[in-house]
Amino acid sequence: MNELNSSSLEKSRAIKLAYNDYGFGQPVILIHGWPLNRVMWEYQVDTLVDSGYRVISYDRRGFGQSSKPWEGYDYDSLAKDLKDIIESLKLENVILVGFSMGGGEVARFVGSYGTSSIAKAVLVSSVTPFMLKTENNDAVDASVFEGMKEGISKDRPQFFKDFGKNFYNYDALEGERISEAMLQLTWNLALQGSRKATLDCVDSFGKTDFRDDCKKFDIPTLIVHGDEDQIVPIDVSAKKAKELIPKSQLKVIEGAPHGLMITHHEEFNSILLDFLK
Repeated sequence: MNELNSSSLEKSRAIKLAYNDYGFGQPVILIHGWPLNRVMWEYQVDTLVDSGYRVISYDRRGFGQSSKPWEGYDYDSLAKDLKDIIESLKLENVILVGFSMGGGEVARFVGSYGTSSIAKAVLVSSVTPFMLKTENNDAVDASVFEGMKEGISKDRPQFFKDFGKNFYNYDALEGERISEAMLQLTWNLALQGSRKATLDCVDSFGKTDFRDDCKKFDIPTLIVHGDEDQIVPIDVSAKKAKELIPKSQLKVIEGAPHGLMITHHEEFNSILLDFLK
């Protein structure tokens, strides 16, 4: 395991971010979703390294083996962490791949820091452009996010046990696409995050407006989403992102749930490699 320091939380001690760095060639940074960590990318890391890429996956602050500070879970801080990784490793011509909440880091990074070091972007099951229902945005009602926080606060293990089934559409795909053991692994990864980070990030991915960030994309961008996603519905996310992001293309994986990087990894990896090449 590697660690580097991020300076984005100025009021606290330096944040240590745990990461893996494999392979050679053009760098690909994999940004995990909530409430998991970099382990979720295991089907993609092997494929990308074997295809000639340098693959860097890291644990977001508060999750996995990274530092777990009390604050700093807003997207400005998280995007600064990503910037610190790129600068500390002296990366250029980077491909950013963000899953679910990780898509928000990609969008906020582009919106805040531009694309001078970025070659391409990939948004997978992403929360972009804006998950919260408002007067000018037909999306997810605020009560859904409050309900999530209530469930986590009351019984975090039970909440994530139930959440995992919806994450993979487990009842429909069990056996053919997802095993009970993989469901258990997902639960284990979720509980490695701190309670505070887990709660704060619900507000971050649920209530952050990335619409202006999306308009600043000036690089080739791939959007991948499952049409059976029960966590981040495709109509309020991917389809809207496609309209906002210039030079973007949308690939829909039929029958795929939110956690398509596991259940439909062969289809997803094929789409990803085609775009990267």
